[in-house]
Formats: sequence, structure tokens, C-alpha cells
Amino acid sequence: MTERRMRSAGITLGLTALVAASLTGCSNDDDQPDYAAICVDPQTDQRASDDNCKDEREYHGSGAGFFWFYMATRGGALVPPIGGRYNAGNGTYTIPQSRPAGTGTSGSPTIKRGGLDPGGGDIGTISRGGFGKSVKGSSGG
Repeated sequence: MTERRMRSAGITLGLTALVAASLTGCSNDDDQPDYAAICVDPQTDQRASDDNCKDEREYHGSGAGFFWFYMATRGGALVPPIGGRYNAGNGTYTIPQSRPAGTGTSGSPTIKRGGLDPGGGDIGTISRGGFGKSVKGSSGG
């Protein structure tokens, strides 16, 4: 009877470890998108809540409203808090068509719109949702 209980506990422990590993996943640079976008008001140069950017319109120097501003995630740029001023030199208002230099890969870039800390900070930290997972990007050199 004791042997059967020990075997059952071992199977339960093994399954628990397997499920935990599958939920956690592997965290590497492949998980990090090439670009992250913050919602901005180009008329005031201020970051706005992601909820204000409802589509993928591009800002071309005129027009009012809120637009996505795309920043390379591996550049080490700092993102302003909502309401804070952003530096237009740290990104682009148009949807990037190629991967950033230094990524070592070609093809279409990966883009994540929104999900950056509303309080600002390192662009390499993008909230993934789910079980509180976030990924810390790195800058290569």
C-alpha cells in the first residue's frame, strides 16, 4: 500500500512540474517583438493611453488625433509615462517595414502595439498578460 501511494505522489509531482513548465515557457529574444508602439498625440508630443489609438492610422506631419509611435525594443530607449513628453527621434510614426539593424534576421518585423508600462520606463519590458509574465529585452552589440 505504501509503494502505491509513493508512485501516485511521484506521478502527480511530475505532472505538476510539466504543466508549470509549459505555462512558463522559454523566455528569450525570440519572444521579444522588434518594435513596440505607444499611443501618442503628436500635436502635444505627449504619450496617451493605449485606449485612444483605435486603428493603425499613420501620422504624416498633419492631422489631429492619436497615433501609434513605433520604437525599436532593442535600442534601450526609455518610454515616458502617460501624459509625459516623448522624443520623436526615438522612433517613427509609420509602420516599420523591416527589422531593426543588428537583429541578425531578415523578413517582416514583429510589432506589439501597446502593453508598455503606463508609468514609463525601459522599452525592453513588455507586459505579456496572462500569468503576470513579462519579458526583458536586451540590447545587443
